[in-house]
Amino acid sequence: MSERVEAMIDWDLAVSLGTRIAGEGPEVTRDQAAAAVAELRADADRSTGLVREFTGLVAQERTAPVLVVDRAGWVQANADGFKTVLAPVVDQLTGKKAPGPLATAVGSKVTGAEVGGLLGFLAGKVLGQFDPFHDPHGRLLLVAPNIVHVERELGADPTDFRLWVCLHEETHRVQFTAVPWMRDHLFAQIEALAATMQPDALLDDGLKRALESLRQGVGGGSLLDVVGSPEQKEILDRVTAVMSLLEGHADVVMDGVGPTVIPSVAKIRASFDERRKGVGTLDRILRRLLGLDAKMAQYRDGARFVRGVVDKVGMAEFNAVWERPENLPTRDEVADPELWVSRVL
Repeated sequence: MSERVEAMIDWDLAVSLGTRIAGEGPEVTRDQAAAAVAELRADADRSTGLVREFTGLVAQERTAPVLVVDRAGWVQANADGFKTVLAPVVDQLTGKKAPGPLATAVGSKVTGAEVGGLLGFLAGKVLGQFDPFHDPHGRLLLVAPNIVHVERELGADPTDFRLWVCLHEETHRVQFTAVPWMRDHLFAQIEALAATMQPDALLDDGLKRALESLRQGVGGGSLLDVVGSPEQKEILDRVTAVMSLLEGHADVVMDGVGPTVIPSVAKIRASFDERRKGVGTLDRILRRLLGLDAKMAQYRDGARFVRGVVDKVGMAEFNAVWERPENLPTRDEVADPELWVSRVL
């Protein structure tokens, strides 16, 4: 698997370039950096109990470690994660054979430089991330320089802001460790998506449609929306529904727990929601092309779904969503929580 993935993307180049593009982040003294790292670790530990008390989800102890990283560490971690996620796609495109002309052709399109540029852009944006595909149980990454940068940009109280971020990210860690089948379910969707990919169509028709759409500024979706076949779009709808649930649930936890432990949470939420819209033309274009606008919609739609169900039946009944994959909401149900309540409860 690793040889086929390496043949398509030069990961060393991707990590090197991504790290250079990301930069080091805001200027801090050695003592300030050490204090931020220590506080984030403590906040992550504290958040576990807060999330458990609010949601009723119980994560297994000593699973999915919490890592406080710099931007370079985030780039490396995500390069490692991409290798795992892309493996089914690579297998499909190479026909599970040793790399040949097709792999070379694909490699000319999806280069280490392109991946490095993507990682470099995102490495300056991400505050935290749960990586569910890191063996054996995933891992939680908190990107210290970005958290410090944003708290300064927003004028937020550092102690409050760091705990607020940790509440959101720790909720994701709890989701995957308390619901162990979630990881395999998501990976199964990736494998299903890979199985639909036809190399010739991907390289020829798909890229042509993508480029034409970008040239004309068609639509408001991401590149996946442009190249997806009907079957792929059906799979992506399932993934979108799950991600909406996970992101919305984490936002609801932040807003539910926050007022009890974070004095300035209302100010933080208002400032942060404004920041999520993007700060410039280039930033907004990149967000659209990378699907980040869709991710922002996932926060809104998912939170609306979770609140709609919890308001109607309570958190304990809502937690039926975590019992088995069949109980996950569809995209239509995310938009109309009553449909999910009628089907599952």
